[in-house]
Amino acid sequence: MEWPALLLAGFAVLFIGVAKAGFGGGLGMLVTPLCVLAFGPKTAIGILLPLLCAGDAFSLYHYWRRWRAENLKFLLPGVTVGVVIGVQLVGQFSPRQLNIAIGLIALLFVGFQVTKDRLFRAQGAFAPNHWVGLPCGVGMGVTSTFAHGAGPVAAMFLMPQRLPKEIFVGTSVLVFTFVNWIKLPFFCVDRSLLNLPVFASQALITPATLLTSAKFFPLVPLGVWLGVWLNRRFSETIFVRIIYAILLVTGLQLICNFDLAALFR
Repeated sequence: MEWPALLLAGFAVLFIGVAKAGFGGGLGMLVTPLCVLAFGPKTAIGILLPLLCAGDAFSLYHYWRRWRAENLKFLLPGVTVGVVIGVQLVGQFSPRQLNIAIGLIALLFVGFQVTKDRLFRAQGAFAPNHWVGLPCGVGMGVTSTFAHGAGPVAAMFLMPQRLPKEIFVGTSVLVFTFVNWIKLPFFCVDRSLLNLPVFASQALITPATLLTSAKFFPLVPLGVWLGVWLNRRFSETIFVRIIYAILLVTGLQLICNFDLAALFR
């Protein structure tokens, strides 16, 4: 790998840990677009999932039992359906089309973050239920399969509950732990091996992607530690605005395919 790609991938993996620790708002949404720029869409999706699972494990330790576990029963049935739909769709898109889809998810997330306060200004806390949880779960499964980008949909379900910040972060960690583990078998198994249509046409996690994941793995616990440390000492307002600006530019790059490499020549 050339050094610009190494830097992009390294920062992305470090951001996994920082985001899983609850610092930086939508920082986690920046991970996949950066890795797509470094590796290409399908390879990036396969490399990131084991690293996201590792980040979940470290974050669960820091937020153990500080969550609302009842949200799982409302979201996970829909998540499973959404993942099955997502793996079928991934195989139907070219790398360029996947780049555009991931870029659009990034831009929609920035728009959601800018307008979310207005969206959830209504009085009274939302009581989670299956009627809302099922479609939100399906949306999470599809977007998570495409871009590990289910954060906006999860936030739309969790934020109206008006949970304390620590409980909100802990609940998000718990939900995404299950989401990522649900995705693992669908990403690891090639449809032709079991002749079952629910799996992807080609396995996204391969020995080669696992080797790359292992090389970047040490940055995950480092990022979690850094995120916990930042959460205790710094306001994230300015940091979050910078992240949204970077995410906006990255999303536009994936959609418009600018020649960023020319900047490093």
